[in-house]
Formats: sequence, C-alpha cells, structure tokens
Amino acid sequence: MLHFDLIVIGAGPAGEKAAAKASYFGKKVALIEMAPAPGGAGVHTGTLPSKTLKETALFLSGKNDKGIFGVDKDLRRNASIEDFYFRRNYVTRSEVDAINQNITKHKITLFYGHAEFAGNHKVKISGESNTEIEGDFILIATGSYPFRPSNIPFDGERIHDSDTILNLKRFPKSLCVLGAGVIGCEYTTIFGTIGIPIYLVDTRDEILPFLDSEISASLVEQMRKDGIQVIFNSGLEKIDSPADQEGNFEIHLTSGEILEVDMFLFAAGRSGKTAGLKLEENGVKVGKREAVEVNEHYQTNIDYIYAVGDVIGFPALASTSMDQGRIAVTHMFSTDGFDKLAGIFPYGIYTIPEVSMVGVSEKEASSQGKEILTGKAFYANMPRGKILGANEGYLKLVFDRKTQVVLGVHIIGIQATELIHFGLSLVESQKTLNDIISIAFNFPTLHDLYKYAAYDGLGNASGHKLK
Repeated sequence: MLHFDLIVIGAGPAGEKAAAKASYFGKKVALIEMAPAPGGAGVHTGTLPSKTLKETALFLSGKNDKGIFGVDKDLRRNASIEDFYFRRNYVTRSEVDAINQNITKHKITLFYGHAEFAGNHKVKISGESNTEIEGDFILIATGSYPFRPSNIPFDGERIHDSDTILNLKRFPKSLCVLGAGVIGCEYTTIFGTIGIPIYLVDTRDEILPFLDSEISASLVEQMRKDGIQVIFNSGLEKIDSPADQEGNFEIHLTSGEILEVDMFLFAAGRSGKTAGLKLEENGVKVGKREAVEVNEHYQTNIDYIYAVGDVIGFPALASTSMDQGRIAVTHMFSTDGFDKLAGIFPYGIYTIPEVSMVGVSEKEASSQGKEILTGKAFYANMPRGKILGANEGYLKLVFDRKTQVVLGVHIIGIQATELIHFGLSLVESQKTLNDIISIAFNFPTLHDLYKYAAYDGLGNASGHKLK
C-alpha cells in the first residue's frame, strides 16, 4: 500500500494550496480529485466562471461605454451562447493548465476517482485510480454543491441551480432568480445587463443583509434602474410546467403573485460535499448542511483528519479557503507560516455594479455601542470617474466620531473589488481620516475616492464641509 505524509481529498483552491505547501516542506503528498480536472468550484462552476461572465456581459452590452466620447453607440450585437461562454471557457482551460503545472512542479501524486475513508489513516479511491492508500494526515477539501429543495423540478435545461446555469444551450427569454444572496445577485445582474427580463425573489426585505444597508439599498436601486424586478418578502409556493416545450413556467410565489418566465434559477444555499466519503462511519463529526466540524486549526474531532474550504461552511470564500489549507498544513507538520486566518478580510460581490466591503457597517458599529460618523465620495465627482464615464457609485467610510479611526469601508461601483484592498490596510492599521488625507495618490485615480470621503467625514465631524 502506498504511504503518504498527507492525503488531500479535493483539488479545488483549498486542497491544491494545502498540497503545494506540504510538498514545499518536503512532505510526500497525494491529491485526489473526483472531477475530470482539478480546480474545484472556484475554476469550473463558481468564482472564476461567474466573474468572467460578468465581464462578458459588460462587453456585449456596452454598458460602461455608452456616450463617453460623445457618441451614444450601442455595442450590443447578436451574440450567440457560444460567444457568451467563449472567455469563460478560455479562463477555465488556462487555469486548469496552471494548476496541473503547479501539481507537477511540486511533485504531488494526483489520483482521479471517488475517495472514501477505509479505516484508520486509509483512503480508498475508486474509478480511474482504483487503489487504496494511507496517510499520516488526511485533509478534506471537497467543497460544496448547490442545495436542491425537493419541490423544485430541476432539469438542467430550463430549471437550474448555480452549477447548471453555466451550461445553457440558449439564452433565457426571461428568468426568475430565487435567492438574493451573492450568487443570486451576481447572476441577476449578469443576465439583466445583456437585456434579459429578470425577476429577483427573496423571502427577506433586503438583499445581501451582511452589507452596509445603504450599499444594499443602492444596489437594489441600480437593479431596478436596469429593469430588474426585485420582489421582497416572498418565497416559492410551486412551479407549474408549461403544457408545451415552448411555453413559460408559472412561478407561484407565497405572496400570491404568479410570474411567467422561460427559465428559473434557484440560488439559495449550498451544502458541504461530504456524501460518499463515509466520514461519520469513521467517526468524523458532520453538522448542518453536511458541513464538517473543525476547531481553530481546521482539525476535526479525529486528530489526524482536517477539513478546509467550503466543506466547513462560512465564510466559504476562495481567498479564505486557500489560506485555511495553508494554515492546516502549518498545524499538522509545525512548518513555517501563519497559523490563523486574518481577523479582517474583504468581501467582494461581482454584481454589476461591483460591491465590496471591509470592517464594520454603520449598523454593526452602532450595535457595538460605538459612536460613529460617515464620509462619502462619489465616482461621478472624481476626475478619473469622469474620464471613465462612471456616473454611478460611491465610497463610504465608517469612522469613530472621537478618534476618527476608520472602522469600515464600503464601495459600490467600477473596480470596487480592487479598490477595497487599500481600505483593508486602513482598517487593519487603524488609520485616521487625516492619515488618508496626507497620502499622495497618483492623479487622476479612483483612489481619490478615499481622500474626498475623508474630507466629507471631517466636514460631518466639524459641522461644515471641507475641500
């Protein structure tokens, strides 16, 4: 039987980075992947595909280019579904190649097939790699899959989850999206941007409730400006199928409203991909939504078994998942490296427009008993924003009233997910408004948003506006 220092189950972002780090420190590593290629949801069905489709939608629609140079030119053309997926397919292939090169460079042994625990320190692999291996440590990094309620007739043709929506054979004529979380909002704005009539339905009274409420409301306002119909405080009652293949589905909502649409996307939750691993039979504790339970070192209740990434639940971000894998390896083998996840990390939502945040919102700060003020700056007022034709969007600082230390940064607009990293450094370093104002940025850049939001904040603190 082949013996390894570490067996990693799942070659997504978390598993691959963990395997590479262990190998870097001289460990013999096996990496098991059930799919035909490594990369996990981050490469094939989640992070990179949806973000690439967002850029494709912007290109095909010409949304960010209309009227900037005095010519109101509509760039929309009769794009095919193949055109829509072209760049997505390229990015996926390119990233798979890069991952395979990294696996080879680190001399990691890659097995393809279904993995299951087969007793103490043992893993059985069935499929292309039909064998049994053992390891001193085992890391579970199998990711998650879309939750599928039993009352929804998923068919992968017109009734979709967030995986099958990436394999459309044609564009929807109209679409109902159920679930206003990150995935639901991203696909809502992607398809809405290319002119498809969209209904976004959620049981709550706001979208993305972890965001600053003002930013969340601004995103809803922008959706509605773009013709997207947002329906709050309503869920799914039932779906009536059309009498013929060309007809519309009737989506019956709990509010009593009936929507007639060509396609339906359920985007309300994911579950840990643990089925078939035989975890519980081997003593590993699994909690709600099939998430593996771990401690602060990502160690399960079985000391030689660890778990990282989406399979353990929140925060389920590619960025944090990769770091979790590295942290787990640090703990297993006492290697060099950081031993805990960053206490502050940014969120990026790749809607149109983008939204990103770090630190606390106004509501969170107030609930913590902090006396806070805010400062805002608008893209449309920045010289760089005028050059780009960015007529919508703003940056908002949340800061302590007394010390003027920045507690949170919230952005909606072009390149928000890029701009947020400067905000991350401000919150981590507990910088003040005057610290921001004293920084010399390139001019013109969108980073001016920070400086003018700081000026606005000082004006709010003093009772008069500064420039």
